[in-house]
Amino acid sequence: MATIIPFKGLRYNPEKIEDMSKVVTPPYDVIDAAAQDRYYKLHPYNIIRLEYGKIHPEDNEDSNRYTRAAADFDKWLKENILMPEARPAIYLYEQEFTAAGERKIRSGFICGVRLEPYEKGIVLPHEETLPKHKADRLELMRACRANFSPVFSLYADKEKKVDSALREAVKGKNPDVSFTDETGEAHRMWVITDTAVTGRVQQAMAGKRIFIADGHHRYETALAYKKEQESGGRNSCENGSAASSPSQTAGDGPCSPPGNEPAYNYIMMTLVNLYDPGLVVLPTHRLINNVPGLDKARLIEQLKENFTVSAYDLAPDRSNFQELLRLMAERRHVFGLYAGGNKFYLLSLKNEDNLPHMMPPEKSPAWQRLDVAVLHTLIIEKHLGIGGELRAKAEHITYTREEDSALAAVDAGEYQLAFFLNPTLVEEVTEVAGNGEKMPQKSTFFYPKLITGLVINQL
Repeated sequence: MATIIPFKGLRYNPEKIEDMSKVVTPPYDVIDAAAQDRYYKLHPYNIIRLEYGKIHPEDNEDSNRYTRAAADFDKWLKENILMPEARPAIYLYEQEFTAAGERKIRSGFICGVRLEPYEKGIVLPHEETLPKHKADRLELMRACRANFSPVFSLYADKEKKVDSALREAVKGKNPDVSFTDETGEAHRMWVITDTAVTGRVQQAMAGKRIFIADGHHRYETALAYKKEQESGGRNSCENGSAASSPSQTAGDGPCSPPGNEPAYNYIMMTLVNLYDPGLVVLPTHRLINNVPGLDKARLIEQLKENFTVSAYDLAPDRSNFQELLRLMAERRHVFGLYAGGNKFYLLSLKNEDNLPHMMPPEKSPAWQRLDVAVLHTLIIEKHLGIGGELRAKAEHITYTREEDSALAAVDAGEYQLAFFLNPTLVEEVTEVAGNGEKMPQKSTFFYPKLITGLVINQL
């Protein structure tokens, strides 16, 4: 089943980077233009320059965000801003954060995971992906030959054998990396190079399946890159500016997995136990735009075919909005709809027993029962006409977890509608993925996001 390996990760040199909070960022897909600019200004060696560089008006095939990332990567390696681990390692990683007013700690470990096609049933997706995002990530991987941020994945270990092995290895030891980021989240990481410990973890993981929680685009990009290399591209350890760095030494360097297997056969992942008490899933809401001829009043009437529609007046200061969301959360298959005019609607599915007859018949009962599947099938596709092909173009749906700003965006005329969902359950994610099915894009928001810049996997 799953094959994991320790690897010689690249990390920021503590002798040159004293404050890690200045050089890390959230994942690229939650960074807007304003945040990107802020990270650029925060520190000259911020990971943003590698992971999500700026686009300039004069960019061309020879000079663009990808070539600049490759040049900076090479420069940082030569200047020892980034340094390779002395020995292959697995990294124990903790995030301490606040959710719903409660302080929580989520633990996981960073390692290399062998890339497996989804059809083998070893690494399983749960969400659809969009072509344009994968094209962007593939260009970056071609230019830099590295994973700058890990894929976030889950595994089931009810007995917590992996956790026990890792905790025992770092007992009484201070973390190798420790800092608090701009949002108040604390990050702690221990470097584990003891081969006896990494061997125990590998053995415990060998019979398990891995469920991708966040990073589907990055995983599918890595599969595409691997296919390119196998079909004619040379091993990335043999060419390219980044790969010629001082970290490329003989023997057990970053590009030498067991048996001299090519490094592009693996991807960097952070793995979290499904039974970790700090595992939190939040909802991702939908903002709708560019639907021609949308008649909002007519839409409300159409929805009554399958939903009980309850209308509520929002207070001018929105003081009752959170109470309406809490009311929505009391049941499954209930959605919030805001179309402007201070009128908020709760849409409750009338007859759940009819779902098999209303949902795509080729889908499993687990998929048919998903809130996000019900929303997309019975509302967004049926009444707004935004099906798979239009959804792939990413011109009609914007995803957000910011609830108040979603209302404001509709009031400002930036969007036509806002749909609010309850969070997808972790059990639903693993059941659907285990069936070999994918949910609509952005069905989950595992909170908090992993930080980018702790460890880099060089290919």
